[in-house]
Amino acid sequence: MKNNTPKLNGLVLAGGKSTRMGSDKGLLTYHGVPQQEYLYKLLEQICDNVFLSIRHEQEASVPEGFNVIPDKNEYRGPFNGILSAHAHDPDAAWLVLACDLPLIDLETLQQLVSERNSNKVATSFATNKTKLPEPLITIWEPDSLKNAIEYLKSAESSCPRKFLINSETELVHPEKDEVLYNANSISDYEFVKSKIV
Repeated sequence: MKNNTPKLNGLVLAGGKSTRMGSDKGLLTYHGVPQQEYLYKLLEQICDNVFLSIRHEQEASVPEGFNVIPDKNEYRGPFNGILSAHAHDPDAAWLVLACDLPLIDLETLQQLVSERNSNKVATSFATNKTKLPEPLITIWEPDSLKNAIEYLKSAESSCPRKFLINSETELVHPEKDEVLYNANSISDYEFVKSKIV
């Protein structure tokens, strides 16, 4: 057992192109503020440091006082933001949150942190239905991200879920799968708004 558990940073992935939604998912408002800011504030309550993962062209639109890590564009897909964060602070574990998780709440994130197993590659939420890791609501340990860099050199897929499935990943199941709901389209957005009101 490791005694020196790596510190935990938070990362809100807000650099996606949001093509299916048709507008920036990080700027959609479900809880009275842009979603990326809402998630950032949640992570501030449980992480040592918090950052927004963004594309360079988004920097001008980030409110003052928010830490940012611009994508280094060395990898495809979500690994781009995750590994850009790892390069920024390679000794930290990263609690990664996609900005398209509008029903996530503090209690759910606290459950993930309390069930963290720093001896495994990652601690990941998985729905009770699929039992598959959700890589974009996961605590990635520093060693796992070093391994991911090696993995991506020869892997056919840059899918973070595939990496987690083939690794020693601690799975955590929420009380209700609904909290892990992804909102990727206008109809998803309308559905979530109806749930929150």
